[in-house]
Amino acid sequence: MSRKIPMLQALNCFEAAARHQSYTHAARELSLTQSAVSRQISSLESFLGVQLFQRTRHGVLLTSAGTAYARQIAARLDGLERDTLDTMARQGGGGALQLASVPTFATRWLMPRLASFASEQPDVVVHIDAYTKPFMFADTEYDAALYAGTPEQLARWPGTRATLLMHEEIVPVASPRLLAARSDWQPQHLLELTLLQQSTRPGAWRQWFDAMQVDGEAARYGARYELFSMLAMAAVQGQGVVLLPRMLVEAELARGELRIVCERPLRGQRAYYLITPEAAHEKTALQQFRQWLQGVAA
Repeated sequence: MSRKIPMLQALNCFEAAARHQSYTHAARELSLTQSAVSRQISSLESFLGVQLFQRTRHGVLLTSAGTAYARQIAARLDGLERDTLDTMARQGGGGALQLASVPTFATRWLMPRLASFASEQPDVVVHIDAYTKPFMFADTEYDAALYAGTPEQLARWPGTRATLLMHEEIVPVASPRLLAARSDWQPQHLLELTLLQQSTRPGAWRQWFDAMQVDGEAARYGARYELFSMLAMAAVQGQGVVLLPRMLVEAELARGELRIVCERPLRGQRAYYLITPEAAHEKTALQQFRQWLQGVAA
């Protein structure tokens, strides 16, 4: 049975026109005439039996149906282009993985280690996009996600399988210049310093001091930053002490730009997981990546 799929040229013209909200700009991008773009979109509308654009005195506007279709088509054209480039690059061998990942984990932990996976599996290419929240795999092209969360958050992500990679171990770190006043820092001494805050974890310092059995009532004040990378940079510049997962500041610790103030780690509620669709048949490349990832995480 033949598939009910429009011509690719018509979809290409529609996606470009929808993105630009202009036949003229779409024609320029695709090296076509405006009339050619208009004909392709008209043929697509006839094929669908649905009006995708409203023609106005000032140009064209997407209809509600056109807006929804454009969003779906754009994702599929991107996926088709990515699969084509992967096949061209690898001559059909190995395969490719499309990963969604919380950005700081990808930048600070995964990327420094990814070369070892490439050396083990040279025919597999790994693409990584930044993604911080759960999503429906069926609506995306992702094979897996690297996610940081609590067991409660994982329970609210249906239809997925979670592979635990590592727990989050939180430590207080600061610039050695800031710590020069003492040689032996104890948890209570940190209250003498500026305590930088993460805006998405406003209670982190209070939890750490509670675990250290120190009254941390005054620990909620200090400049707030959203991302771990911002906090790490602020600490390197001597702005204050920060609480960070040890694995995300390995480079700064190794270079001596940061120092653990006192070796009193706190296991956080969050952990890092590889998330995959529960029902999907895993491609070989994903199985290889999972095995490698578990090994380096251990």
